[in-house]
Amino acid sequence: MKNKLEQLFYFGLGSALMAKEKIEQTSESARSSIEENDRKAREFFDQAVAKGSEEREQVKGNIKELLKEAIDELGLATRADVDALREELAKLRQGQS
Repeated sequence: MKNKLEQLFYFGLGSALMAKEKIEQTSESARSSIEENDRKAREFFDQAVAKGSEEREQVKGNIKELLKEAIDELGLATRADVDALREELAKLRQGQS
C-alpha cells in the first residue's frame, strides 16, 4: 500500500512538473510569436510611413505644377512680377524726389 501511495505521489508530482514545463514552453512560444508580430507590425508601419511621405512629395509637386499652369493660363502676376514692379515703382519715386 505504501508503495502504491508513493507511486501515486510521484505520478502526481511528475505530472505537475511536466505540465509546468509544457506551460513554460507554450508561454515562451507565445511570447516569441508576439514579439515577431510586433516586429512585423513596426516594419509595416515604417514602410507605410515612408511610402506615404514619398507620395506626399509627388502630390505636392503635381499640385505646384498644376498651379503654375493655371497661373500662366489666367495671366496672373507671380511674386517675381510683383517684386519687379515694386522695385520699378521705388525707382520712379526716387527719380521724382
